[in-house]
Amino acid sequence: MARTPSASLSDVESFLIAVAVGAVFGLILALVMRSRARQRESGAPRPERGRARPIPTRPETEAPPRRPRAATAPAPTRPPVVRGDGLGSRIRALFAGKKATAEEWSRLGELLIRADVGPGAAAQLVERVRGRYEDDSSDPTTLIAEEVATALGGDTALHLKPGELTVIMVVGVNGSGKTTTIGKLAAYLRDRGLKVGLANSDTFRAAAGEQLSVWAERAGAHIVTQTRGADPGAVAFDAVESARARGDDVLIVDTAGRLHTRQPLMAELEKVKRVLEKAAGDVEEVLLVIDGTTGQNGIAQAREFTKAVPLTGIALTKLDGTAKGGIVIAVRDELGVPVKLVGTGETIHDLQPFDPKTFADNLLAG
Repeated sequence: MARTPSASLSDVESFLIAVAVGAVFGLILALVMRSRARQRESGAPRPERGRARPIPTRPETEAPPRRPRAATAPAPTRPPVVRGDGLGSRIRALFAGKKATAEEWSRLGELLIRADVGPGAAAQLVERVRGRYEDDSSDPTTLIAEEVATALGGDTALHLKPGELTVIMVVGVNGSGKTTTIGKLAAYLRDRGLKVGLANSDTFRAAAGEQLSVWAERAGAHIVTQTRGADPGAVAFDAVESARARGDDVLIVDTAGRLHTRQPLMAELEKVKRVLEKAAGDVEEVLLVIDGTTGQNGIAQAREFTKAVPLTGIALTKLDGTAKGGIVIAVRDELGVPVKLVGTGETIHDLQPFDPKTFADNLLAG
């Protein structure tokens, strides 16, 4: 059956209407997409379906880049009490900003004991300082330094006989710095215009004579020595005779470094001293060399040496910042033996007469 013209026209009209409708929808879709694109470019929030629209807030503006801040000094604050690890710092921290009670005084005693002062001497120092201390108006470190200087005062000088031979006997354990101290003492006396001789009665230790000979050459002193194993008393006797013949002012006698627990060796010291007294008439000084880092063992050493040969003084070595030094107070308190010399370094001139005030200030420093 052939199609009529009216049917053909109706098909054309339907097609045109569909095209027009599609064009309208296409235009609407294009407008919607363009609007959304503009929203994204402007940063406007995109509304979401099914959710409450957020409450608009003040838009955040991008802050301009900040300039680097110049370094400024911190606001001044009160400096802390503790500045270091020294005994003085710990004592100041103990009493800072509070009233001294029995607990503070007890802890002060503990600090002194840790510094090798010894329980007896520490208790006496605490008692004396406590009697002078006034809250908020006293510096406990200053008071302790004054009490330490007083306790260590008295006769701390070397005794020399003008116009006669002075014999100084030096004792001590190996490793305490005994031979080094003898060399430094010889240089100290030589610098003061005295003629000095050395005697190597340390005939037990290998190379002891060679070591003392090196120090004698550095100090400009004469030395009398014999082969290893020789009789120490015989060396001491020959040294006295030689010193008199040479017109020496001072004779310093080195003895074998020995453990203070070895009684036969300690008895040898008594023999050497008797020989010196017989040959020279008197031994003016008997010095015990103590390593300043030895701690409370130094008291045991001093006690045993005192039994063998009465000590007149102590030479404290290695007092160069590594030693606590409180052992000096303990030895003085228990045995009444004064410190006369202190070694503060490695060079030949690092030996000084003991100054109680300087020592006390250094002990409480930090």
